[in-house]
Amino acid sequence: MSIRFTTTVGRGMVALTVAAGLVLGVAGCGGGGDGDDKTPPSASAPKDSGSKPSAQEGQADTPLAELKGTDGLLLRITSAQRDAGGFVTVSGSLKNDGAESVAIPAQTSGDETEVIKHGQSLGGATLVDSKGKKRYYVLRDTDGRPLTTTGLTTLEGGQELPVFMQFPAPPAGTADVALQLPTFSSGTIKISG
Repeated sequence: MSIRFTTTVGRGMVALTVAAGLVLGVAGCGGGGDGDDKTPPSASAPKDSGSKPSAQEGQADTPLAELKGTDGLLLRITSAQRDAGGFVTVSGSLKNDGAESVAIPAQTSGDETEVIKHGQSLGGATLVDSKGKKRYYVLRDTDGRPLTTTGLTTLEGGQELPVFMQFPAPPAGTADVALQLPTFSSGTIKISG
């Protein structure tokens, strides 16, 4: 299996990685310093900081949604993070829950010619805001490449692959949206941030 990352998608992944690292760094920070402090973070943190972790923090085992696809494919969504730049990054994993090798359905790329010409992807995914009566499509770069995991071909039995999709952000008051991907069931996810 091969995965192709474009320069823009690569930058998106770097931004996502940096953002995740910052969140993890801040969450695990025990007071800063130059790293020479050997005191465990819990020793310097107050017993009750007055704030509780969000529903998505520290719950990697509990996905926001699981969308079942054909032939034992499972799309597990673990985060949907709103960014100050005006977009939402949905992250998770695509897993083959079966024992046999499975081809990723071509329909997951959607039906837009501009997206399809860049190879197989999750470019057909949409977020649906039923309250605001709007549908949000995967963002594209200036060359028409979808800002999502690309180069999908097949998954071996039991294989799991990290995936992401970026969408325009719904209005700030909108937290619950439906994630839809062709050939998969629909699932409601909560946007944080």
